[in-house]
This record gives sequence, structure tokens and C-alpha cells, in this order.
Amino acid sequence: MKINSRSLQDLQIFGSLSQVPVIYVERHMIQCQKSCFVEDVASLSLNGPLDKTKATIMPNAAINSLPPKTSNHVLVRRALRVVVFVHGFQGHHLDLRLVRNQWLLIDPGAECLMSRINEDKTTGDFRELGQRLAEEVSSFLNIKISSASGRTAYGSFRLSFVGHSIGNVIIRSALTDAAMKPYLKNLYTYMSISGPHLGYLYSSNTLFSSGLWLFKKLKGSPCMHQLTFTDDTDIQSCYLFKLSQEKTLEYFQNIILLSSPQDRYVPYHSARIQLCHAATRDYKKGPAYRAMLKNCLNQIVSAATTDRLFLRCDVNFDTSSQARTLNNFIGRTAHIEFLETCTYARFLMWSFPKAFS
Repeated sequence: MKINSRSLQDLQIFGSLSQVPVIYVERHMIQCQKSCFVEDVASLSLNGPLDKTKATIMPNAAINSLPPKTSNHVLVRRALRVVVFVHGFQGHHLDLRLVRNQWLLIDPGAECLMSRINEDKTTGDFRELGQRLAEEVSSFLNIKISSASGRTAYGSFRLSFVGHSIGNVIIRSALTDAAMKPYLKNLYTYMSISGPHLGYLYSSNTLFSSGLWLFKKLKGSPCMHQLTFTDDTDIQSCYLFKLSQEKTLEYFQNIILLSSPQDRYVPYHSARIQLCHAATRDYKKGPAYRAMLKNCLNQIVSAATTDRLFLRCDVNFDTSSQARTLNNFIGRTAHIEFLETCTYARFLMWSFPKAFS
């Protein structure tokens, strides 16, 4: 009997099938040399199709860190690919190590920076957190470029970012810093894991919102005030609204937003950068929220160096074994599960290898 080997799959690499996360992928290809401006936010952000109508291109300049070759000096040019991993609130620089390991399996030549500059400092102002990250990344890149051997030069350069939780806000804040300006044209892939891009407006987790309110009262954390839009009396003067007006997303060639409907620590719509129904009924803060959303989406659908890959990915974890734990009760289980399992990352990276290599 003949067996069609192409129809067989080794499912053991994913472990027990009953514990494999279920991933729903919403994929959009935004084409180069076209123009798109988001006017109807609701049609785009409530799982509607993206309008592919404009994208201006910024050429990806090569980096030559060493002098040109001479007759007695032959340079070997290779690509410098740097990936920066940024932890979340009160996190550790190794929080994203499983995602890093999967990235290195698909691209062994990548240089990885596990950011540690903001460890034990994540309660501060996002401006300061972003500035420190920008300086850390700039220093890392300078060392890598200057440490090239006498016979090696970098012919091209790609810079990618992976963030978890508020680490994503820190990344976007860092991209507005002057230290990152020389590298914006080299941005490649941005992987956002449960990031509160639109803050904590319209959070459905009342228990978490109560804890957040208490934390702000006791600790006076600047970043928590910024996430909840209480850092200014005018919402359009709040930090996250102003950050949405900065060009932080439009330089990436690949943008991947991971979220989980089981994650009640970060509002689902905030992680996906999409409109929520509560905002459409809110006549006080709703217009500012929709303006902030439009600012972010316009960056995603414009100004790509090549055809841009934009993914929204919903990850559904098996949480049955933690049904009675405190983490599950307060909605934290899925938020941490992103750090404790790498199956979802393995699936995405091998499904879209070009974005990770």
C-alpha cells in the first residue's frame, strides 16, 4: 500500500494536541506605492477589510561600517539583523527568552538584545523609559557595527522589536527619541504581544480596574496614570494620545499584533488596535479615542518600504488546569501564558518566515 507522505505531519513538535493554543490569524497585505488614509474607523477596526490605497516608500539604506576595499583588502559583506526584546511591567529581561529562542531557530545569525535597562523602573514615566531604551539600543548597535573585523563589513541592516505588555508602549516611545532617528529607515519587524496601544479605556475587567485605581493612589505610578489617561485633564493632552500622533509604526515592514480574548489584563481592542463598541457610545471620551485609533491605523496602512505584512492574531490558550488559580480569577493567566509557552510563536514564525529572517 502506498502512503502519501506529503499528507503526514509530525504533530509531536507541538506537544499534546489538547494543550496546543488555537490561533486565529487576520492577514492584510498593504501594497507599496499606493495611498491609504483611514476615514471610516469603524469599517477598518471592527474586523473589516483594510483599504489598500496609499503607501509611500522610504529606501532602506545600506550600512557600511568599514572603509572600502583595496587591492590587498577584500571585504566580506554580510547583513546585520538585530532583534530587541522588551519586557513588560515589573518584568525581567529574560521574560521573552522562549520567543527569542524560536526566532534564533529560524534565523541563527540574528543578534538579540534582551533589554534590561528598565528593570525595576517600569513604574516611571514612559518618556523616561523610552529614552533609556533608545540609548540602550543605540549603544548596542554602535558596538556591533564598530566591532566588525577587518575583513567584514555590514552591507545591510535590519532592526526588529518584540514587546510584551507595556513594553510595547516603551518601544513606541523609544522610537520617538532622537537617538533612534538614524535607525528608523532600517526597521523591519514589530511583534507586539498583548500591548495596550490604546491604553486602558473601556476595560471590561472591573476587578483589575479597581486594583489599578488603588495602585495609582498608593504608588503614584506615572505610567499607570498615562495608561488610564489621568495624566492630564484633557484627554488630547495625555501622553498616549500624543504618542499616537508620532510616527512610530509606519517604518516597519511587518507588523504583528498578538492578543488573546482570555487576557483580561490588557483590553482586547487595545492589543489589536481596533474600535470597541463602548467607544462608539461614549460621547465624552469616544471621539478622542477614535482619533487616537485613526492615528495608529493610518501609520500601519501608509509609508511602507515594501509591501507590508500586517497581522492581527488571536491566541486561545488551554487554561483548564488553572481554572481555580488566583491568576485565572483576576484574568492574568493568558497574559503570562504568552511568556510561558512558545508554541504560538513557533507557529507564526514558520508560517510567515520572511518576517523573521
